This record gives sequence, structure tokens and C-alpha cells, in this order.
Amino acid sequence: QVQLKESGGALVQAGGSLRLSCAATGPRSSSYSMGWFRQVPGEERDFVAVISRSGGTADYGDSVKGRFISTRDNTENTIYLQMNSLVPEDTALYYCVAGPYYAFLQKKLDVMNYWGKGTLVVVSS
Repeated sequence: QVQLKESGGALVQAGGSLRLSCAATGPRSSSYSMGWFRQVPGEERDFVAVISRSGGTADYGDSVKGRFISTRDNTENTIYLQMNSLVPEDTALYYCVAGPYYAFLQKKLDVMNYWGKGTLVVVSS
């Protein structure tokens, strides 16, 4: 059983930056693509970013392209999400997810293997 633990969520002013981390523990945790979804209460979970098992490929949701950067450290079984130029619309609960790469791009949430409990990001205007 893989466990995902997010950290780094905080209150930040618009225009600021924040870095989220997600540490994976458990057998074969490095064998999954990993990424992020976010959710605002009352809305669907929205794809943010995914990074491949090797860390060599990453994709982003349209609303964060050019502002967010996903990286991966397989020696630490940790992924990171560097969030820049934050806007109030980025306010959400950010979930770390492990699963097939294609499932992130196609938003197939039911195919994902593991979910973290989320970390809250609040961007004030």
C-alpha cells in the first residue's frame, strides 16, 4: 500500500509563490506517475500537473501552464509543485495522486491508484 503525504499548503498573497511537496512511502511507490489535482468546494476535481516515473516528462492543466513547475526526486520518493504568479483562482485543496500518466490527462479519477489527503492553498487578493 502506497501512502502519499502532501505538505506546503499555506495562505499567500496574489502574485506570490509556493512550493508543495508530496512524499510517497510504500512498496513500488517510485513506479507510478504522480501528480496533482485540486478541488474547490462544490466543484469537480481539476487536473493540475503530472510527472512521469523518471521525472523526464511533465504536463500541466491549461490554467496553470507557464506558472507551475513539477519536479521529482526519486531518491527521496518525493514530487514537488512550484507554483508561481499565484492568483485567487488557484485557491483550492491540492491532492497528490499516483496512477497512470494517461489517466491524469484524461481526468480518469477512478483509475488512479492512490490519493493523498490534500493540502490547502489559499491565495488572497
